[in-house]
Amino acid sequence: MRIVMASAEVSPFSKTGGLGDVAGSLPKHLRELGHEVIVITPRYSVVRENASCLSDMAGLRRTAIDFSIPVGKRMMPGALQRSQLPGSDVPVYFVENKHYFDRDGLYGTGGGHDNDYADNAERFIFFTRAVLEACRKLDFAPDVIHCNDWQTGLLPVYIRTTYGNMPEFANTASVFTIHNLVYQGNFWHWDMKLTGLDWYLFNWRHLEYFGNLNFMKGGIVFADVVSTVSKQYAKEIQSEEYGAGLNEILSDRSDDLFGIINGVDYSIWSPETDEHIAARYGPDDLSGKAECKAALQQAYNLPARDSGGPQKHGAPLIGIVSRLDKQKGFDIIADAIEGIMALDLQIVLLGTGDPQYHALFENLAERHPGKLGVNLTFDNALAHQIEAGADMFLMPSRYEPCGLNQLYSLKYGTVPIVRATGGLADTIIDATPDAIEGGTATGFSFEDYTPAELLATVRRAVETYSHRDVWARLVRHCMAQDWSWSRSANEYVDLYHVARSNVSRRRLAMP
Repeated sequence: MRIVMASAEVSPFSKTGGLGDVAGSLPKHLRELGHEVIVITPRYSVVRENASCLSDMAGLRRTAIDFSIPVGKRMMPGALQRSQLPGSDVPVYFVENKHYFDRDGLYGTGGGHDNDYADNAERFIFFTRAVLEACRKLDFAPDVIHCNDWQTGLLPVYIRTTYGNMPEFANTASVFTIHNLVYQGNFWHWDMKLTGLDWYLFNWRHLEYFGNLNFMKGGIVFADVVSTVSKQYAKEIQSEEYGAGLNEILSDRSDDLFGIINGVDYSIWSPETDEHIAARYGPDDLSGKAECKAALQQAYNLPARDSGGPQKHGAPLIGIVSRLDKQKGFDIIADAIEGIMALDLQIVLLGTGDPQYHALFENLAERHPGKLGVNLTFDNALAHQIEAGADMFLMPSRYEPCGLNQLYSLKYGTVPIVRATGGLADTIIDATPDAIEGGTATGFSFEDYTPAELLATVRRAVETYSHRDVWARLVRHCMAQDWSWSRSANEYVDLYHVARSNVSRRRLAMP
């Protein structure tokens, strides 16, 4: 198949979250399966700097391709630059427009979705149409265009309307993947004029959402197949609690709604090859993990803790690498933290986010020297060191479409403690006595989103840790899990075939 991966961010060139990881990894594995894949993404300011740091790359190269895109009544110029995904021959085409993309942040002044740019509707209308124009200029007639999140939500709309009669897209299927339903691209209704689409589509069945233009809704309604990043999340977003106002639309598409867990790039995340950690190790020899723990404790100025006793092997070290936000469970962490700190354990935290949680953990670190280490920043190398050096990884999310840190933790033998939601529910099997004995346990989980349940689950993990043989068996079973991209890529290929089979059926009539 000929596949276009359209994404607003692609690691290692640009990234604010899991979307960048997916768009930077999945295409390589699709290529290994024999498919012809190209990636199209904006050429942000940060892309130039990141591309120049890649040793196996020739950097960005200008192509001879340029085009003009109608945005409202204006014609906006665009051009393509080219590079490729590291370690592969998958080409990445960067849509260039200095007015729209030469800015400090991808979506706003906060880097992620914080303080979004006021013209984001216009920026991503331009990008969406540029994807289709790039395909035409490259003479690349795609079998499938894989669209990702709200920034590409209008692509399925254009494929079935404005571009639907063009020969390049006559048989093109669209797959629309929701990485996080909360961010929807919800704009005022007059931005509809910028799309060039017929105002007929601005109605409650198609693009209108409580009087606004909703890009995410467009992708859900018009795509041949809709997917999200875990089976459990695909179920959850059809409910009022998790549907972010789009649950009824998603329920209407339930027959064409699928969940596929994101994969992990084990060439980057593996304790056997990781260049960021103090010692390499694997499931057959865990001695290096003890060295990594000692190095992590030293990095956070925490002393080695040994509880003594014939069955004890030191106090457990819990790692947290996260955005400090309610979505990630920090409201219940805040309410349970005094009870957690009373246990015989240590905690290291890495991340940034809500100022109230910054203040909370800075205060806790002062009150609990030797037990809590805090680093309120972003540090990729330190994130690897926490995965390798911690005994447990805490991830009690309110909701979690997929989650990647729990998958990294499994590979590093760092037992996850999670709330059973979304991808966390799909990947972590609770360590009940029967599950441990049967060799199926992969972590500790709880369902009720309460501080009491969180504390009880941490307490249960600490108790299990005190039994050396039981814990070693649990660690090795965690490390035996395979969440590589190879399994996920095959699932996406199956999904692309479903989407292509839907093309003729769904094009017979407007949704």
